Amino acid sequence: MILRIGSFLRAQSIVFLQCARAKNSSLSAVIEQSGKSDLILKSLSTDIYENLALEDWIHDHVDLNKRSILFLWRNSPCVVIGRHQNPWQECNLQIMRKKGVPLARRRSGGGTVFHDMGNVNFTFFTSKKKYDRHRNLNVITTALKGLRPEVDVQATERFDILLNGQYKISGTAAKIGRTTAYHHCTLLCSANRALLSAVLKPTCQGIKSNATPSVPSPVKNLLDEDPTLDCETIMSAVVSQYNIEFGFQSPIMQVDPSDELAFPGIHKMAQELQTWEWTLGRTPKFSICTSLVLGDELLNQNATLNVDIKTGIIESCTIAVPCDWLPSDMCNEFCFLLIGGRFCPNETAALAATLLRTSAGTKELETKMHNLYQSVISIM
Repeated sequence: MILRIGSFLRAQSIVFLQCARAKNSSLSAVIEQSGKSDLILKSLSTDIYENLALEDWIHDHVDLNKRSILFLWRNSPCVVIGRHQNPWQECNLQIMRKKGVPLARRRSGGGTVFHDMGNVNFTFFTSKKKYDRHRNLNVITTALKGLRPEVDVQATERFDILLNGQYKISGTAAKIGRTTAYHHCTLLCSANRALLSAVLKPTCQGIKSNATPSVPSPVKNLLDEDPTLDCETIMSAVVSQYNIEFGFQSPIMQVDPSDELAFPGIHKMAQELQTWEWTLGRTPKFSICTSLVLGDELLNQNATLNVDIKTGIIESCTIAVPCDWLPSDMCNEFCFLLIGGRFCPNETAALAATLLRTSAGTKELETKMHNLYQSVISIM
């Protein structure tokens, strides 16, 4: 039943974007002219910033009091944190930089998630009155059970979806405005679990923060449970069940979030999501008190770092090192120069390089200072 309806709707697909280009109109204008009260969009992009920007664009430019929208999207490998989270507390930024995995901060709350092409994202746009996370998750679980009745999937009171009562396969976040809202969730189909585990394992110890923490959970791919549950099959089933649940007859419309003509202003929105000021600078104020291993060749020495960070900027910094290991004035100068700068490895590395070039100390002191700098950089 589900797949037959899905095939029928695909055959009835409406070419909204061609209309938008022909009339030199935005998608929202074409939607208004069509009078449709329901819409299903599927992104052609796998760029996390473009897809998050399209969510924002729809929320800001489409009258969601008159219609509901389901948005389907997937991304190349990335880590997405909630609006009020601390990335140093949630993920391994060093490994992400080495592997080229970008960090994104979404505008909704919730916890940290890993995305890749084996993870499907669903966004349910509605008016605030019609906002119903339980009903949305029921669409997904019913679609999965329609495909494979023997698969044990259940939504929880935390708005997660569990497989076999213990493995998390979906997490939820939401943005609720004055009159409109959206609820988005992930669905693990065939994600790279090794990379997921590596990037979601934070290494910075001793953080004190009021940021929203993620709740760690064991995860599993649906494909590990049933090799026929691939992303495309699941998306088609969810689309069909969405139409059944809400009494719609919407085809899937493919959209390109980089299309400035269809989505005026979206390039700027995507660029803002990529800025350091948004991804890292919007982190709630936090402090770090941690021990640094200085890695001296003859005998490992420890230092104690205390640093306060607000909007990503270092407000105060002290480093206590053994007085017989390094002169305190050299350490104090480093701390003094860090204050007012970004809590950022690139800026700190540049500062350290300048200090080493201008240092008048012995080779041994230079080596010790280099070890200290690298230890500080390693937690950023």
